[in-house]
Amino acid sequence: MKIKFNLNGKNVELEAPAEKKALDILKELHINSVRKGCDEEGKCGNCSILLDGKLVNSCLLIAPQINGKNITTVEALSKGGKLHKIQQAFIDAGIVQCGYCTPAQILAVKALLDEVKKPSRQQINDALSGVLCRCTGYKQIYNALDIITKGKKPKDFTREYKKDYRVVGKITEKIDALQMVKAENSYVEDYVAPDALHIYVLGSPYPHAEIISIDTSGAEKMEGVEYILTHKNSPKTWYTQAGQSYPEPSPYDQQVINAKMRFIGDRVAAVAATSLELAKKAALKIKVRYKVLKPVFSIEEASAPGAPVIHDRDAKKLDPLDVGAIPKKNIICRNSGGIGDMDKGFKKAAVIAEAACSTPPVQHTPMEPHTAYAYMKNGRLIIHTSVQTPFHVRRIVANILGLAENKVRVIKEKVGGGFGAKQDCGVEDLVGTIAYQSGRPVYYRISRKDEFTIRTRPAMFMTVKAGADKSGKLTALSIKTKIDSGGYGPHALTVPMNGCSKTLPLFTCENMSYEVAAYYTNNIVSGAYQGYGVPQTNFTVHIVLAQLAQKLGMKFEDFLSKNLVTKGYRIDILKQLGEGREGLAQKLSSCGLQECIKQGLKKYNTWTNKKSSLGDDIVQGKGMAVMMQGSGIPGLDAANAMVKMISDGTFMLYIGGADLGTGEDTVAAKIAAEELGVNQEQIAVTAADTDTTPFDKGSYASSGTFFTGNAAYVAARNMKKLIIQSAANILKLKPSQVKIMPVGKVGTKSKNMTFKELALATQAGDGAGQLISSGAFTTQKSPIPYAAHFCQVSVNKRTGMVKVDKYHALHDCGVPINPDLAKGQVYGGVLKTIGHTLYEGMEFDKGGKCLTDTFTDYPIQNINDMPEDFEVELIEVADSITPYVGKSIGELACDGASACISVAINNACGIWMKHWPFRPEKILKELDGNGARG
Repeated sequence: MKIKFNLNGKNVELEAPAEKKALDILKELHINSVRKGCDEEGKCGNCSILLDGKLVNSCLLIAPQINGKNITTVEALSKGGKLHKIQQAFIDAGIVQCGYCTPAQILAVKALLDEVKKPSRQQINDALSGVLCRCTGYKQIYNALDIITKGKKPKDFTREYKKDYRVVGKITEKIDALQMVKAENSYVEDYVAPDALHIYVLGSPYPHAEIISIDTSGAEKMEGVEYILTHKNSPKTWYTQAGQSYPEPSPYDQQVINAKMRFIGDRVAAVAATSLELAKKAALKIKVRYKVLKPVFSIEEASAPGAPVIHDRDAKKLDPLDVGAIPKKNIICRNSGGIGDMDKGFKKAAVIAEAACSTPPVQHTPMEPHTAYAYMKNGRLIIHTSVQTPFHVRRIVANILGLAENKVRVIKEKVGGGFGAKQDCGVEDLVGTIAYQSGRPVYYRISRKDEFTIRTRPAMFMTVKAGADKSGKLTALSIKTKIDSGGYGPHALTVPMNGCSKTLPLFTCENMSYEVAAYYTNNIVSGAYQGYGVPQTNFTVHIVLAQLAQKLGMKFEDFLSKNLVTKGYRIDILKQLGEGREGLAQKLSSCGLQECIKQGLKKYNTWTNKKSSLGDDIVQGKGMAVMMQGSGIPGLDAANAMVKMISDGTFMLYIGGADLGTGEDTVAAKIAAEELGVNQEQIAVTAADTDTTPFDKGSYASSGTFFTGNAAYVAARNMKKLIIQSAANILKLKPSQVKIMPVGKVGTKSKNMTFKELALATQAGDGAGQLISSGAFTTQKSPIPYAAHFCQVSVNKRTGMVKVDKYHALHDCGVPINPDLAKGQVYGGVLKTIGHTLYEGMEFDKGGKCLTDTFTDYPIQNINDMPEDFEVELIEVADSITPYVGKSIGELACDGASACISVAINNACGIWMKHWPFRPEKILKELDGNGARG
């Protein structure tokens, strides 16, 4: 049918099938801002447009519904090169992180303000509730509204730090925020060539089976089907998809496509065709005969005598590290260790407590699903992808295809949310293989349904036991953890090990032990998730410690403070807690944990558990938790950077780190600018391209700020030396006389030159050559970030509903280099974990099929789920490790909410919730069992 509509002030007339979605029509018209975050179920809101001024989801509209209408998208808001006030406010408030949902949020605010000039909090919530965001925690949206409607920043707006610095610690624009609020080309989907083939993967209908035969002839005959990959023509290389530094502590148990299926959705075949619809139709023509095998869906089933073997392989021959694997018993890995004498420690205890807790698989749900686009160019494989580890992906793909690494280029485009899901080579192995073997450009963007099956956080089962003497001093603490890794084993050792290595070292206990094991099952594959085992383990530890405090009649905060590490303490157990190798003991060069507690208690102690006006059904309680993370992995991680002075005296900074929306590029630019005495705007960043940027292991293990940031510092410091030496030569001065003077001058007060003059002089025909510096950063120790979280909850004893009323998070993040984005990371991390704790959790039927693979069945938090009193405070803590010691913050933010909420629920009604999520039916069951329901 022919339709006419006005798009951003221009009349459009075109032919479209009546059933064609408005989202697809707009995409074909190169409207970037409409993003597809769900499977056209109208749940994510990322595809929102203004239709005659009203906010609607374009994925729910078909062609006739936009006929004769006026459509406005974010692309129309900027006028004459000037941003709309809403766009500018989003930047000023530090809202923009990954940016995938940002255009929709901006339109939602515009639609609201067009109707209500000064909206209430509830009106804001109503307007934004249909646009999901996994990064931000929503809090800073209120700040943006204050800037727009009141013309000023709110009282709780982020403050600045480091008075003696010019750029570091100051509020500056995220360097890519402009392109995000304008919806410029940013993500993989924005760069795909029109002739690219679209990939559809046929997944296994069985959780455990062997392919007896596969016939693709029917699909191959279909016009437009260009290539089909099955186990027959797939590379035979064994590898791990885990994006980890070599040698990986994960098993080499995967091939691109294997003849054995190990979970529902495991790859059977991949079809590349001229359209996604055609690829789907062709996949239905593929005839497969299976030998169905008995599946196992739990650790108990997997470890039972005579259990089906999921991976019959020679681990010692295939795996790069010995992690205690026994594949014939479905054991992926085992590790144990400790310090002191556990028997002696428990004998000394006056009180002992023990708890067994569990957490189910949860999904990362980044708004942008896994996406990659690959093609051959001049005999080289080029992959554009949404990934956290481009250099690891290059190594893995090159190994799979038997190529030299210089024959593979990986370009990380903007990432629409990662949270650990995109740490691995989850789609690039397939896309790279098909592009290389077919010689055709190929594009693979998995559906939201398939996103739920590509990776999850593992189901974890923790048993914690602890003892304390009469004074409240811990005498023994042990953690035993088992995880269900699913059909393959990426991160199977490191997730539970990290859970131990980021909880045990919080305490000064002399007797500590740990024991971890991971098992294969026929469930969906698990892997990395923000927090990496710590939220689950810390939650269990806090239940046990709170029970000890109760037995001793101590306030929980007093019990914790008595046992926590402080500056100067040597953490010996870290030597035991390596990941497939020996770890490094560390003496704390800084620790702001006690200060976080002190500052947090000031408000926490004023909170009273008031009876609700709704009556006796609702009771309040409050709780607190402490936590730690790492700042990368000392002795293993590495980052590099390069700085070039260009002809006008400004700089190009090249880093290999992968910014996921967390602001890593901005952090690196700020550090370089501070060191070189220029403004942030004088540093342009190119990042995460394996051809043009130096090696960086990638964005995981909370390493971005500390490792990539310090690589930028070293490169900038070396550039500073070059500038001083070159200027001294030109000005006929001694290097010791020459100083860099902000902004952009070098020399002495009486004899100096601008950076532009220096650049032109060095790059001239008779000059010394362009000034180029590099910097590498490795370390045997890294600063440990700490935090204390405080919350108050309401529990409805009649319905079982739990509501988080107040949440205050105080973080020791060293020097807050990028404070507004740092706070945004905390808001987002906390809100995610509130969701995991209270209602998120994947569910499966008896046959292993996922029942929660849409946003309808797996709801994630929206703006209404945010605590009404939600505060983040950054505690500045000096450290001597490096000049700009920015500790990590993003993962740490996820580690406390569950522990905090569980303590608060117990404070409210006397029950201990030990199994995520704390849904109403579980709350009611515990209340009934405890006689606390009333």
